[in-house]
Amino acid sequence: MRIVVDAMGTDQNPGPDVEGSVLAAREYGVAIVLVGDQVQVERELAYHDVSGLSIEIVHAPEQITMEDKPGVVGRSKPGSSMHVGMQLVRDGRGDAFVTAGNTGAALSIATLHTLRRIPGVHRPALSTILSLRNRSMILLDIGANTDCRPEWMVQFAVMGGVYSERALGTTLSRVALLSNGEEEGKGSSLVQESAELLSQSGVNFIGNVEPKDVLANKADVIVMDGFVGNVMIKTLEAMSRTLFELLRQELTTDLRSKAGGLLLRPAFRRVYGQVDPFEIGGAPMLGVNGVVIIGHGRSNATAIKNAIRQAQSAVNGHIVEAIRDGIEQSSPVASQAHQNTSE
Repeated sequence: MRIVVDAMGTDQNPGPDVEGSVLAAREYGVAIVLVGDQVQVERELAYHDVSGLSIEIVHAPEQITMEDKPGVVGRSKPGSSMHVGMQLVRDGRGDAFVTAGNTGAALSIATLHTLRRIPGVHRPALSTILSLRNRSMILLDIGANTDCRPEWMVQFAVMGGVYSERALGTTLSRVALLSNGEEEGKGSSLVQESAELLSQSGVNFIGNVEPKDVLANKADVIVMDGFVGNVMIKTLEAMSRTLFELLRQELTTDLRSKAGGLLLRPAFRRVYGQVDPFEIGGAPMLGVNGVVIIGHGRSNATAIKNAIRQAQSAVNGHIVEAIRDGIEQSSPVASQAHQNTSE
């Protein structure tokens, strides 16, 4: 398996990108293709022992920054590491693409300029993976589509279910809609119409869930529009950081607190490990015609290594082919919904 890695993706590139790739090549036995400025990548790679590992460098003369506008870089930087990396996957020279770069740019380049959409997919979706109580769940969309239609939500459910079962190892994924109440009929008109379609779609739809239910592992796939999803994810991230910062402050206020903190440190580390996004590494962009895993710009080497593991699982699970089949099976429901909307 050949995993293509954007060596210029993280905020501190190419250090974490290269180190994480070396760790993944050694631990998971995958071949790595590092795409980026060849001089910088070679210099960074020289710090690591790569004997016995399959690591190749493909030069990309341009780099996309976090400040670049997604709608512009698709055409203005054709030599970027994102363009070149996704083209390698498109042309069959790589099985998956991993980046911790500009998410909007990755979505634009994948959808409009390189991989394109899987036939039948209305809109690709960005996702995130949460792992709580030793069970993983996937949330989507978290920002690609701020305004959605019910038939898109059905496709998000199908794609999320496929990933949950094929890459995360879930058996018969429980699919739910995020809403302001569990009862049938709750939520916006989008949620209500989506619920009606999902009940006819063939997925294992269990109804609505509230945010508290998400954190209680009551569903494996949580579907929402991109606006709600983006707000929820940013809220969860901020809440986690704030909570651990408050704990850190309180456990260093006096001698007794410091002593208690030392005793509790192993437990705190285990809890933090469950909510640390770097332990997941990255999450899939679903709906494009290739495996694309996106990590956070702040990713360290461990996060990059784990993102490559996500890519490996997605390839082994034949995610793209399974989504294509799932979309075909759900297309009558989506087509009927589109016709009703048009009328």
